[in-house]
Amino acid sequence: MVSPVTHRFATAERALRTAAPHELVDAVRRTLDEQYAAVAVELLMADYGLTVLQPVSGPPGREPLSVYDSAAGRAFGAQEPYVEPADGGRVRAHLPVTVRGDRLGVLSVTLPGDGEVPEVLGELSEIAQVLGHEVVVADRATDLYLRARRRDRLTLAAEMQWQLLPARSRTCPEYALGAQLEPAYAVHGDSFDWSATADRLTLYVSNGMGEGTEAALLTNLAVNALRNARRAGLPIADQAALADQAVHAHYGGRRYLSVLMLDVELATGRAQVVDAGSPRLLRLREGTVERVDFEAQLPLGMFEETDYVPQPFRVEPGDRLVLVSDGVHAVASPAGEVYGDAALARAISSTRLLPAAEVPRAVLRELRGHRGGSVAEDDALVVCLDWHGR
Repeated sequence: MVSPVTHRFATAERALRTAAPHELVDAVRRTLDEQYAAVAVELLMADYGLTVLQPVSGPPGREPLSVYDSAAGRAFGAQEPYVEPADGGRVRAHLPVTVRGDRLGVLSVTLPGDGEVPEVLGELSEIAQVLGHEVVVADRATDLYLRARRRDRLTLAAEMQWQLLPARSRTCPEYALGAQLEPAYAVHGDSFDWSATADRLTLYVSNGMGEGTEAALLTNLAVNALRNARRAGLPIADQAALADQAVHAHYGGRRYLSVLMLDVELATGRAQVVDAGSPRLLRLREGTVERVDFEAQLPLGMFEETDYVPQPFRVEPGDRLVLVSDGVHAVASPAGEVYGDAALARAISSTRLLPAAEVPRAVLRELRGHRGGSVAEDDALVVCLDWHGR
């Protein structure tokens, strides 16, 4: 005999999987009304800057909710359900919508205040996860959820860059990843990419020269060349060499791209690294932050048929690696003082208790303080990797 809990969850899951891509919110709203007597249901999506949560549907002109000081933002930041009182003796449950560690938003459900909320909170959290998976799939068929993530209009270059990026966070038993790119709505040529198999994690942080669409075109060419070589099963030195050839064949050395590439064996933490340019890596180990230097090699596309040599590296359980573009370590204050490794090390130390997904956003907040509120002249990219090992 099927239990009521199993039946309710199966009904909600079936409704979401059979709904049209643009009707997911309506489908979850109807199901939660029928199965849980929900009074109101709302899907809030995190914007590109990870500063606000915006409703997918509802009356136009409604103000977004802050990630930092709202009940929904609390659930988003902590990645745990949060319940608050609502009007008329009701309660409102805020449930993280997350897919394999990638934080998409929050599902807010208003319920009668009859004391049953603790019993159904786990079921509602599972439904929020199913909704997240369906939103990821639906993005291929509708712009509805992508539009909800935009607080402002993206520049064309930013549109190209965000479409190129993978998820901004990921968690699994061996590691946790988080990344953020700013200014979110007008980025130029910085990018990150990662891919994992059962045995390996491959991570790139890149910084393309130029501005606007020209920088975005260069980055798109280089990143897709790296992916093409990676998906052919080539080691990272050959990935770099083939991407170098692709960029040089198109630009003839007039434009090039810096990249820091890591390929880590999940079982042992042994890694191969190619350092071809300006991105930097800092390591937090046992409370101490230090910059990790590798042998500098030529950026991709600078000269024809450059040979790249991987360097050995090892990550230990408990290590935190923070990778940054030059728009972080080279940015200047109004007085002309460069942010540099010392300030970056302090920022990494001060955020050591935060999860990996929260670190990039916190470091970039400190960077904005150093910049003094002036408009950023370059992209700023931060990637955080927490290594747990097996």
